Amino acid sequence: MKTPTILATSGGYVPGTRVRAEFGPLVKYALELAGAGGTGRTPKLGYLATACGDQLSQIAEREDAGRLAGIEVNPLRLFVMPNVEDIEGFLMEQDAIWVDGGSVENLLAVWRVHRLDAIFRRVWEAGVVLAGVSAGSICWHRGGTTDSFGPTLRPVTDGLGLIPYDNGVHYDAEEQRRPLVHRLVTEGTLGRTYCTDNGVGLVYRGSELAECVAEVPERSAYVVENAGGEAVEEALPTRLLQ
Repeated sequence: MKTPTILATSGGYVPGTRVRAEFGPLVKYALELAGAGGTGRTPKLGYLATACGDQLSQIAEREDAGRLAGIEVNPLRLFVMPNVEDIEGFLMEQDAIWVDGGSVENLLAVWRVHRLDAIFRRVWEAGVVLAGVSAGSICWHRGGTTDSFGPTLRPVTDGLGLIPYDNGVHYDAEEQRRPLVHRLVTEGTLGRTYCTDNGVGLVYRGSELAECVAEVPERSAYVVENAGGEAVEEALPTRLLQ
């Protein structure tokens, strides 16, 4: 059986030419981690836009990105009702799952209504790679920081917890992120927190960090921990994807 794998990112898209956004190296790496390359068939990517309310225009953009990249994008929509009868069976058929950004708290609430908290654990344990950006990164962890409640960031502490650590996204791009992570770690609201600059991803094998990868040069990942009552940040080695 494949080792349960998660790719949690602050990236995945690059500016497009024929479409607004194309899949970047991080999305493609999720499928590589799933062993979907070189199989002689089109890789299958399950796609969830729950965090943005399943906007049809956004889903269509991702389907266009998949067409250009030679990836079969299979959306799971939950609004106004699931678009498939067997959610778990649908997810099990994918090589990897990509969860888009938006409101992580709304995403978690809707997922729990449809029992996706339990379903995703079984899908992950079965070897389907789970991946995503922003809200689609935080959700796999215990928690992190979110703008789900307004422009002033707040902690989120009710993630799925497949990864027993916390997560800071957009670490270099949004000025509230780094100081809030440091304060929440100091207070004990967040524990060990793995953070990503824009364009960076965290690869977990099982529940432990295995490597950090980037689709943008000179970007990094970090770990923030409480040491003697204060937050200590360490940059982590980060490999640039080709």
